[in-house]
Amino acid sequence: MNKDVLISIKDLRVSFSQGVSTVDAVKGISFDIPNGKTLAIVGESGSGKSVTALSILKLLPYPKASHPSGEILFSGQDLLQLNDKSMRSIRGDKISMIFQEPMTSFNPLHSIEKQVSETLLLHKGLSGRKARTRVIELLTLVGLPDPESRLNAYPHELSGGQKQRVMIAMALANEPELLIADEPTTALDVTVQKQVLELLKSLQEKLGMAILLITHDLNIVRQYADEVVVMHHGKVIEQQDTKALFESPKENYTQTLINADPEGSPIPIESNAKILLETKDLNIWFPIKKNFLGKTTQYFKAANDISISVKQGETLGIVGESGSGKTTLGLSLVKLLRSHGDIVFKQHKVHNLNQQQFRPLRKQIQIVFQDPYGSLSPRMSVQQIIEEGLIIHEEGNPKESDKVERREQKVIQALKDVDLDPETRHRYPHEFSGGQRQRVAIARALVLQPELIILDEPTSALDRTVQSQVVELLRTIQQKYKISYLFISHDLAVVKALSHRVLVMKQGQVIEYGSSEQIFDSPKKEYTRSLIDASFYYTAH
Repeated sequence: MNKDVLISIKDLRVSFSQGVSTVDAVKGISFDIPNGKTLAIVGESGSGKSVTALSILKLLPYPKASHPSGEILFSGQDLLQLNDKSMRSIRGDKISMIFQEPMTSFNPLHSIEKQVSETLLLHKGLSGRKARTRVIELLTLVGLPDPESRLNAYPHELSGGQKQRVMIAMALANEPELLIADEPTTALDVTVQKQVLELLKSLQEKLGMAILLITHDLNIVRQYADEVVVMHHGKVIEQQDTKALFESPKENYTQTLINADPEGSPIPIESNAKILLETKDLNIWFPIKKNFLGKTTQYFKAANDISISVKQGETLGIVGESGSGKTTLGLSLVKLLRSHGDIVFKQHKVHNLNQQQFRPLRKQIQIVFQDPYGSLSPRMSVQQIIEEGLIIHEEGNPKESDKVERREQKVIQALKDVDLDPETRHRYPHEFSGGQRQRVAIARALVLQPELIILDEPTSALDRTVQSQVVELLRTIQQKYKISYLFISHDLAVVKALSHRVLVMKQGQVIEYGSSEQIFDSPKKEYTRSLIDASFYYTAH
């Protein structure tokens, strides 16, 4: 094997058995990962990118998954032929991975310190004070604020972006030869995206580490990759040096990917549109310290004095860095978090309602969560997941034949709305790619035809071509049903394409609030300008 090549993949095939049939997810691909370089794999959701990466570490669901042919050569060994014990000595040491969905990759019962230090103990024998020192060093390295105070925190106590940074710290703990980064910036806000990618680049130069970067964001690929492999339907259709690929792509599909940034603007709302939802001086505080009498003496102020309004058919975009309180605000509006202050929905005060009183309103206010895999039950088929809300809000016996048929037709229509084949409704979440799972989550919210949908990073797991489709889909549905959206995102290009007004948050405070045109064209605050500059940095370069 060429000494400049760290890993060589030859004629790799990956198949999954589904009952009596077999699905070919990867169809005989070959490429090399050079020492100390960054190779990016790009392609639409379901193209085989993540399956290829998971094959390197043999993390697929064997024996359901199989490799009819192929070799993955690393240090003279074919990884596909190694037993579990040999692979365990490589995973997390020689080859590490940053997973696409950090929440499902953590143990919810273990603290952050225990999970990061586990790999240090396993491969380096570090424990006690030495391990803690190294964990703090790693968390500092990836930009986690006040890392010492986070050591005893559990995954559910961190924001999506903070969880992703901890995942990166775990992957870098043993200074691997190859880092597989599967959508490493998906859950990160734009300013932290740039910091993390620059961090990975500097660590790569320092350690001589190779990076396999899997992403749907071609603007990131343009800045950070040395070579690019383009996949489509399980095949490699193009492989070039990064500069050459962007200047003169050989395939029409590659050109489509390059040109697929979300475009357009939101459809104007009616001049007489009524206010659907409003809040006044909304506060969400979490107790973090109590005295010996049990009285709370210190709070973490996740959201402070938030006053917003959303009209019928309007989209309010909520942006800000990870941990700014965006998701916290969204969860409080559907009473999944306790808050203080006024919440008014359709001119009715709902902040004082208990869960039972609020339940009928859940049909009218739906939410799409940031982590689709964590919010979809692995034991339920897509049909069952999407129709669950219909059954809950249905009166009478849900097993009556006409109701069963009516629900199935609504599920089929919802899947068509999100551009998924209705025939897939009998499959389970683990059988879909990350982007496809997000579309299932959107379909689950749409099937009840609500008046307000809270969308928490609904496009973060989607490739750019599908992002554009989803943005257009959300516009169409909004126009047809006059649905209002609360659109939480760190992707300002998507926010700009969909939002009528924008709320900018930082550390629980409202920094700026105004029309989309005003926020993007003439922001008043320096923080807002920095977000916009970071968001469109890659495109400008």
